[in-house]
Amino acid sequence: MIRDRLREVSGQVIAVAVALILGAIIILLVGESPVRVLMTLLRGAFGDQEKIAGTLLQTTPILICGIAACIGLRGGMFNVGIEGQLFLGGFAAAWVGFAMPLPPGIHMLAALALAVVAGAAWVAIPAYFRARYNTNEVVSTILSNYVAVLLTSYFTIFLFKRPGGWSETPPILPTAYLPELFSFSRLNWGLVIGLVLALGAALIFRYTSWGYGVTMVGSAPKFAEYGGVNVKRQGFVVLLLSGAVGGLAGGIETLGVHHRFMEGFAPGFGFDGLIAALLANGSPVATIFTALFFGALRSGSLLLEVDTSASREIITVIQALIILSVSAQVLVRRRGDSQAGERRWKF
Repeated sequence: MIRDRLREVSGQVIAVAVALILGAIIILLVGESPVRVLMTLLRGAFGDQEKIAGTLLQTTPILICGIAACIGLRGGMFNVGIEGQLFLGGFAAAWVGFAMPLPPGIHMLAALALAVVAGAAWVAIPAYFRARYNTNEVVSTILSNYVAVLLTSYFTIFLFKRPGGWSETPPILPTAYLPELFSFSRLNWGLVIGLVLALGAALIFRYTSWGYGVTMVGSAPKFAEYGGVNVKRQGFVVLLLSGAVGGLAGGIETLGVHHRFMEGFAPGFGFDGLIAALLANGSPVATIFTALFFGALRSGSLLLEVDTSASREIITVIQALIILSVSAQVLVRRRGDSQAGERRWKF
């Protein structure tokens, strides 16, 4: 057990190291020093209290989307549609925020609740087809992303656009705001919600019978079915929960950061969360640190174009390299597992 865990962790570390080395080579090719870029990133992410708050602000949606991915992965489900669920949840929360005047506190909770429902409802169709017809949830959820993004764009531009403004809805009412943690930053209680979700998910997977059943379905579905677990129903529920948390991430981003829904308001957070979960090997607690890593990359890149000749897009390239490296490592591991006669995600 310990030997397998060390092998998996070392595989993740090697994958990230390879991606960073390739990134350093690319930085050299564009005529900049990798050491200077690294120091600039660290300054931009952790240079002072405002930069640290900015890094945590970027970390929050990645963390919550990562928890959504961890829930799916533990149950053997690859929910690649978290980006779309985030957009639907964000729009649903905004709609409650500007269209339904409610008392403070209740207004915020109602908006977050509808965001959760919207995320779960959006993944319900791929989840049904997975449970009923055994369709590939990777394909159906990733295709649903495009529909969700375009659908929310249509709602924003043609149905709920703020008069005379950009492609955005009217601002939400102050009663729906998610409280900020500090006066000098938009960092809000979404970070606390994300940390509680991570710790809660870890405890549920480790100490409850339901969590054990989910893990068994993800690691050894035939054994779980033999033990009396309804594998199809369990997979359906896992995808619904994953989508609900993805929708919650969008609601938090709307209520705590933008206070409105804007076209393309949170690009890439869903995919970053998925990769953070994979990098953490499906561990909700470890996802806290991998999400912080991606949040620091996003936040630190803002200083790159000021202090170096490198474009901030170099961070996108590094993230893509990490995605390729981690994905390759996961595929190799799955191939080894299948050759051993097992179908499992070693999470």
